[in-house]
Amino acid sequence: MLTSPLMKTDTSYEIDWPQFEAQAALPQCKILLLCSPQNPTGRVWTHDELQRMAQICQRHNVKVISDDIHMDMAYQRYIPWSQVALDDEWALVSSGSKSFNIPALTGTYAFIPNQVHRDAYLTQLKAAHGLSSPSILGGIAHIAAYQQGESWLEELKQYLYGNLIYVAEQLGHEFPQLNYQVPQGTYLAWIDLKPLNIDMDELQRILIEEHKVAIMRGDTYGQEGEGYVRLNVGCPRSKVATGLKALITAIKTLQHQG
Repeated sequence: MLTSPLMKTDTSYEIDWPQFEAQAALPQCKILLLCSPQNPTGRVWTHDELQRMAQICQRHNVKVISDDIHMDMAYQRYIPWSQVALDDEWALVSSGSKSFNIPALTGTYAFIPNQVHRDAYLTQLKAAHGLSSPSILGGIAHIAAYQQGESWLEELKQYLYGNLIYVAEQLGHEFPQLNYQVPQGTYLAWIDLKPLNIDMDELQRILIEEHKVAIMRGDTYGQEGEGYVRLNVGCPRSKVATGLKALITAIKTLQHQG
């Protein structure tokens, strides 16, 4: 795995283009695994950014697999890879499971324009314990969700965005030095706690043992995530408030101890 860490700015997260192309140029780099919108930062890639990625990938003969499972939770214009692709050496994979809360019914889908790749992929799936056969309920649920769920999804997006604004307001009031920004997509708050210089192990212990709240540590995503926490706000605002209050209280406890 070759990584291309994003660079944090005052308002967002940006691609380190020289580093990105240097990685793509390496002979062992065969595929770009793209997350669009990006998890955990919530970046929604612009047309120019995606176009630049496509040009770099074609220049270095790198195929693309784009994971777009958060595409329905974009608060800025979402652009699928198909709109910037310069060839057919790509696949876009997604699911309605997050958008419509149906993961238990199972079901994902992929767009694979190259027929040779598509046939090989389907053959491989069938060889792997019949994984190419989705559940009947999963198929029906996806069809119903995409055909009839638009108004529900739009209300959901407004609610989720409101949750993210709530997080930003509370953190901005309590810890303005964090400069937490509402993400452009997803229902995940990616919070950089490094300016507070607190013990992340102790923070997690206090949250779990004293507040019964589990918030995912950023280093789950590798060393670039050290000092971060990822707060899932895909739930009722009352639950967001409970988790955020626990986080704020736990941080203040550590600050007082320090």
